[in-house]
Amino acid sequence: MVVDDEPDITLIFALGLEDNDFKVDTFNDPIQALSNFKSGLYDLALLDYKMPNMNGFELYREIRKIDHNVKVCFVTAFKS
Repeated sequence: MVVDDEPDITLIFALGLEDNDFKVDTFNDPIQALSNFKSGLYDLALLDYKMPNMNGFELYREIRKIDHNVKVCFVTAFKS
């Protein structure tokens, strides 16, 4: 699962992962990603940290309530 509010970013991640034989679901809205998330469906979730409506860490907390085993990696282009 790749979640980023920038469609170009999710596309690049998906292309790279699919070229290496991974099945990838992409979402540009964290709320939609959460509504489609099911326990045991994903091995890895790549989450953008800074997104509108729900940031990546908030999404992570909600995902953890559903599935304790999924690995999560945060990605961001955000500069502090």
